Amino acid sequence: MPVKIAPSLLAADFARLAEEVARVEAHVDLLHLDVMDGHFVPNLTFGMPVIESLRAVTDLYFDCHLMVTNPVSLFEPLAAAGANLVTVHIEVHPDPTAPAARAREHGLEFGLVLDPGTPFAAVEPFVELCDLLLVMSVHPGFGGQAFIPEVLPKLEAARKFVDSAGVRTDIQVDGGITPETARRARDAGADVFVAGTAIFRVPDPVAAIQRLRAAADGTE
Repeated sequence: MPVKIAPSLLAADFARLAEEVARVEAHVDLLHLDVMDGHFVPNLTFGMPVIESLRAVTDLYFDCHLMVTNPVSLFEPLAAAGANLVTVHIEVHPDPTAPAARAREHGLEFGLVLDPGTPFAAVEPFVELCDLLLVMSVHPGFGGQAFIPEVLPKLEAARKFVDSAGVRTDIQVDGGITPETARRARDAGADVFVAGTAIFRVPDPVAAIQRLRAAADGTE
């Protein structure tokens, strides 16, 4: 699978979001939007007004990671705001069959998320429902954390299953992604790399994106 880079808006300058997105959009594949409710995780980020405003200024694919206790209630407003894909935590919906169907009803693609401590076995029966499987390599809720290497076997298990089942499910990794950790995650099976601090908190985001992509591709 080709490498895809997804900058995380959580690390951008919230006073200049349109400018931040404009700086990177020609060099990335999708935009990762962390929606948090202050309940499932102890942080609160942004909602529909911000997503709708961003949709007016970019054609990037919007990957919305829902760290909320009632994700299904957000599907319709997210679709109206311009989201393309929603990912929900298996910890919230141990059987995500109904949420997956509801997402499709609203024209959204669907994915599942695994916290660092949740085994791949929790999502294995449902991978075929997913356009994307997100393996968290930090504990969800806050940016800027260090990569947890213990998730690498989980990425390997996910890649083995996806390849053997012949499904077209992207495997995304999110948390502590740098050129070094991107290479390790790619070797383990990831193909979509979410990076926030490593892109938006450096002097040259475009150069940072290029380094991440080259590291993940093995061309650096």
